[in-house]
Amino acid sequence: MAVCGTAAAVLAPAVAVGPAAPAASAVSSADAAGREGAAITVTTAQVGAPGNRAVGVVPFTDAVYRSCADAPASSRGCLMVGHVAKPYEIGKFEVTVDQWVAFLNTADPTGSDPHGLYDDTESSSAWPKYGQINFSEQAQPGGHYSVAYPQWADKPYGFATFLRAARFVNSLYNGRVISKTTSRSGDFQYVSYRVQLSARTENGMYDLADPKAVRTHGTGFVVPSQDEWIKAAYYDPRGGGTFSYWKYPTNPGVFGDGDATAPASTVLNPDTGDVTNASTQPLASYHADGQPAPSWCPGQISREACATVNPLGLDPIAYAALYQGSLSTVGQARTTSPWGTLDQGGNAVEWTDTITPPPSGGSSARVWRRLHGGISNASAYQMWPSAVGLQPQDNVFFNHTYPWLGIRIGVVGDLEPCPAG
Repeated sequence: MAVCGTAAAVLAPAVAVGPAAPAASAVSSADAAGREGAAITVTTAQVGAPGNRAVGVVPFTDAVYRSCADAPASSRGCLMVGHVAKPYEIGKFEVTVDQWVAFLNTADPTGSDPHGLYDDTESSSAWPKYGQINFSEQAQPGGHYSVAYPQWADKPYGFATFLRAARFVNSLYNGRVISKTTSRSGDFQYVSYRVQLSARTENGMYDLADPKAVRTHGTGFVVPSQDEWIKAAYYDPRGGGTFSYWKYPTNPGVFGDGDATAPASTVLNPDTGDVTNASTQPLASYHADGQPAPSWCPGQISREACATVNPLGLDPIAYAALYQGSLSTVGQARTTSPWGTLDQGGNAVEWTDTITPPPSGGSSARVWRRLHGGISNASAYQMWPSAVGLQPQDNVFFNHTYPWLGIRIGVVGDLEPCPAG
């Protein structure tokens, strides 16, 4: 049954993939819909083959198994991953800075930030190389937040916690689907939605009064589960790879060969972050061994500030060693997963809504969730299906120190446009 008023998809440019993906379409709340919130265009890839078989993985090892019974004994244990019973949609791209700013100005029009959606470390003054978003206390209501430099508009938002991701999803869920269009590119099917965001962020798909919030509806925007994320990134409905699972979200690879069949690493324009070697395929934004990490800094900033100024108090040598990789423009690597998504390998690591025990396996007062995808500052193994990372959902330390935490939105059920009024 179609649901009106809850929209679908991951925020991203609603365009065909090409050498350069243009800016996402997002307009300010003042320009688009007054007090009702910003309007954003979002695009998803449709994922079919319902009821696909899962595959066994031992965390962070170079193999997959038909079942955990076939896996060697390990203190890391074994997980069965990738099975999804029903069709669903997942963002073609990661959520961009432009889209996140539209959300901030909708959800926090007064700039008071009651839900911790912004930190000073995200500003270009505090962190010249990685600062994506600036805040102005003197701005008019609905305009306190802005993209730090134009080059950041189509980069993934990189300072997410799960709770921020869930609030973003709730804003979409409570918003209005203005229009819906479908398209096909080769074997891939996409859906583009025009959505007017809502300022209601504390409930919707996730009731955030519950620290262990789970989905409360069968239709609407979601943060993808671990299985939904893995299926979209690795499961090949045509039977490619090993047991129908690829080693990388960009290509089947060969399990057991280390990084020998890993994709090439992106090379970025040093002033814009645009990918300059898109003709080299397969391709992903990660730090390949023995090569420089993909890196850039806004051309408006001096090279010295880019190389030295940071909110962590690190000296230039330590800073250069720890912070090498940069986020690239979404979609420009051009290499698709088996379902037509982009950048699930490399760029920003992405949250899922799957709750997991803490690393010790014991009890914890904090809620831990799974993440996936590798980052532009990490090696190829972070892109394997066995890279089942986990973090506390509200890791404030990461907010201040880790500029590669992203979001990709999922959609479940059937979403249709709603008439105005």
